[in-house]
Amino acid sequence: MEKSHVLLLLVFFFLSLFHGGIARGIKSQGGSEEWGYVQVRPKAHMFWWLYKSPYRVENPSKPWPIILWLQGGPGASGVGIGNFEEIGPLDTNLQPRNSTWLKKADLLFVDNPVGTGYSFVEDAESFVKTDDEAATDLTTLLMELFNRNESLQKSPLYIVAESYGGKFAVTAGLSILKAIEAGKLKLKLGGVALGNSWISPEDFVFSWGPLLKDVSRLDNNGLRESNSLAEKISQQLKDGQYTDATNTWTDLEVVIDDMSNSVDFYNFLLDSGMSPVALEASWFSNGIFAANRYSRYLKKYSRYLSSLRVSPGNDGGDLDSLMNGAIKKKLKIIPANVSWGGQSDSVFQYLAGDFMKPRIAEVDELLSKGVNVTIYNGQLDVICCTKGTQSWVEKLKWDGLKAFLSKERTPLYCNDDGGTKGFIKSYKNLQFYWILGAGHFVPVEQPCVSLNMAGAITQSPAAEAS
Repeated sequence: MEKSHVLLLLVFFFLSLFHGGIARGIKSQGGSEEWGYVQVRPKAHMFWWLYKSPYRVENPSKPWPIILWLQGGPGASGVGIGNFEEIGPLDTNLQPRNSTWLKKADLLFVDNPVGTGYSFVEDAESFVKTDDEAATDLTTLLMELFNRNESLQKSPLYIVAESYGGKFAVTAGLSILKAIEAGKLKLKLGGVALGNSWISPEDFVFSWGPLLKDVSRLDNNGLRESNSLAEKISQQLKDGQYTDATNTWTDLEVVIDDMSNSVDFYNFLLDSGMSPVALEASWFSNGIFAANRYSRYLKKYSRYLSSLRVSPGNDGGDLDSLMNGAIKKKLKIIPANVSWGGQSDSVFQYLAGDFMKPRIAEVDELLSKGVNVTIYNGQLDVICCTKGTQSWVEKLKWDGLKAFLSKERTPLYCNDDGGTKGFIKSYKNLQFYWILGAGHFVPVEQPCVSLNMAGAITQSPAAEAS
């Protein structure tokens, strides 16, 4: 690692004041980074990390935005994965990322919900059991960060979410609006962006079989078994058996894994065990929702991202070692008995009853309240595939839906290579991006068009430079 990057980690820090005994934070020398904990409830501590952009453009008509990044899982760490694997200033080798979204906005990463990443709870009763509880905690954190900081209040906040993070984003968006309207939160919500988001689990499980048959990863037998389990899930959801539906979802993924010869759920062009990905062939235990199911998922999640960075002579950095080593040392305030990701299994387990519940109504409510909603999807994803996303979008009750669906798409390009990178369709406060050549992790697999998209979503004053 170059000397300059070593120095970047060895900056001097100072502790800020505790606010009411529930918040503490640290700034880097020069103030380009801040991080800390907010005690969102007794015995529930949420970690955040804010980067201030060195590319900031001052424009009186376009305030510089802040992107709040929410990771999926539930239980995957935005502070770790979103930051070092996807859009933050440094990669897992602590080298600068050319496609960092700091070029368009400040970045706020939060380990949400409590128990994720560096966030932690002191007892099991403090884990959240619903998306709404997670939204309340996140709103509490934002009140602590924004209400005392007039500088932050000048920047519109855009929530950008990936995977299960989309469910957190829409519930948090509504919670934030309610707090703003009640005068409890001094913040301007600029919009919500849902990237490959788990908004309607039922629509996704019904899309898996047809999609994988169309791309030759399943035959008719596989399609039949997939659809049979999807029907079972649908009935369980109708009957309110949400935890049972989560377990059947596990069964369905095992069947698809077996009958597709281990297709990668994040990119259907790959096998999950294919070199250099080197992923586990089996991430479930006998089709039963196992206690270590999430740790296997997180490992799969991280290794797939790592595979996207692999080039000759570069094996990529190990995220777990980085977060529990150099980064924990840099941050200084992570308790000694807290390991990054140490409670992730429990986060998933406690949310098992909410995991399969849809959040289409929440998207509808955001649209009806005039909030800008952006949906983007990678072409090659399976778990939150475009086919399933289009299905739930067509179920919206928003009064602009018919006009939106009738609009023509506009092709997207990037730089001067001339190739089509995607398409966009927009009407009033709803936008949909189809991103070609990308799977579940759009910012990693199509960094150029993703960076331009981030600028457009946030109406960044730096967007014109794209």
